[in-house]
Order: sequence, then C-alpha cells, then structure tokens
Amino acid sequence: MEIARAAAGLFAARGLKATRAEDIAQAAGIAPRTFYRYFASKEEAVAPLYAAGAQRWAEAVREAPPELTPPEALEHAVRQTLTPGVGISSASWEWVRTLIRLASASPALAKVWAEVCHASEGALGEVLRERAARTAARLDNVAEPTESDGSAGSARSDMSAGSAGSAGFAGSDGSAGSARSDMSAGSAGSAGSAGSAGPDSSAGSADSTHLAEPTPRQRFVAAVAGAAVRVAVESWSTTDSPPHGPGGPAELALRNLEAVRGMEWRETE
Repeated sequence: MEIARAAAGLFAARGLKATRAEDIAQAAGIAPRTFYRYFASKEEAVAPLYAAGAQRWAEAVREAPPELTPPEALEHAVRQTLTPGVGISSASWEWVRTLIRLASASPALAKVWAEVCHASEGALGEVLRERAARTAARLDNVAEPTESDGSAGSARSDMSAGSAGSAGFAGSDGSAGSARSDMSAGSAGSAGSAGSAGPDSSAGSADSTHLAEPTPRQRFVAAVAGAAVRVAVESWSTTDSPPHGPGGPAELALRNLEAVRGMEWRETE
C-alpha cells in the first residue's frame, strides 16, 4: 500500500505523464526492480487504493445487520463507506476525486479502474449470496411442528417461500444459496466461493459451502449495485462539490440505489 500511496501522491502533484515508475519506486523507498516485481506499469501501482475502497464497500454489505433486506443492506453499506468521517475522511475523498479524474483522462489508468470495479462486482455477488445463506439458515431453524399444532410447519413453509426472496436471494430451485467472500486489498475481488445450503443446512456448516458461485440473479444485482456506486463516485468526481451533502458520493449513490428497491430478488425459473 505504501507504493500505491507514493504513486497517487506523485500523480496528483506532477501529473500522470510526468511521473515515471522509477520516481514512484524512489518515493516509496524501494528499488525499481522491486517495483516491477509487483506492478507491470506505473498505472497499476494505484490499483490497491482503488481496491481498498471496493473492499470496504463489500465488507460493509456483509456486516450489515442480518435483519436488513438486500436493498437495505446495500444502502447501509453506502452510508458506512461513502459518508465522510464514517468511511474515510474528507481529505481522503479529495484523493479519490483526483484519482478518478486521472482515470477519465488516461486509458491505461481507466483500464485499472475498470478491472477493479469488475472484480468488486464478483466479490459483492458472493457477499450477497452469503447473506442469502444466513437468511436461509435462520428460516430453517424455525421450530418444527408438534403433534398438537401443525401450524408451525405451514408458517415455516410460508416464510421459506416468501421471506427468503425478499430478505435474501433464492437459488434456481427455490432454495437460498450460500457463499463467503474473502477480498484482498490488492485485487478487490479475489473472493473464495461457497456451496449452496439446502434445507438441512445450518449456519455453522462452513465446510460444505466452498464450491458454489453466486447465482445469475445475485451477479446481476451486484452489477447493478456496483454501477450505482461507481457512477455516483465518478459523477461526483467531475464536480467541485464537497464529499458530504446532497452532491456528495453517498447521497448520489443512495439515489441511484432507489432503482434496486423495485427489483425482483428471487431467481426466475
């Protein structure tokens, strides 16, 4: 991360064209050979900074209160990561603005930004799948019906069929899937995948949840949510508006995410 910060500082002070990879290496206190061991170009040196923001966003969705629906969890994550002083400082947001502006003017840097955004979509899809698995596990833990009262089974069935779709994602067969996401700061999307949790799965059966991929619906919603945040940050970066208030990234992203609230969250047959 020190190399990434050194690169960002030089890009902001000198401009992208006037900064060489050797300059970044010197500012970071490393040899040029060491720089090229980690990065193929000077533009790639800021990828960890781009990725760190994407990682915070996905982690905030994962850690959102479990009772929140997917749209609510996404909005919660926006407030936790894009609000100055809650996610990062206002001064850090000015660095973000500079880096995004540089990406819009440099095809090589734009490619790095696009790759990080794409990777973060995949990671977010797996986080959403993990939340769906937790929802399914809670529903599966509802008490079984007794001989004296068969209504519990009916209630459990109704919850599984209806609530799993609104509070999480359902699998293509109607059952909710599961996943875990482990994002590295350097890639923003090197997430581990997980297997689907069937009706008899429990929240603690982590060993059986490492093979499945996010469902098509989860991947789609992750792409839509990721675009909502990306467009908000990019739009804000073209202005001189402060990072807080109506014109800030958080408020812009929340407005964009309003479109997600009306989406169908269950898999279509």
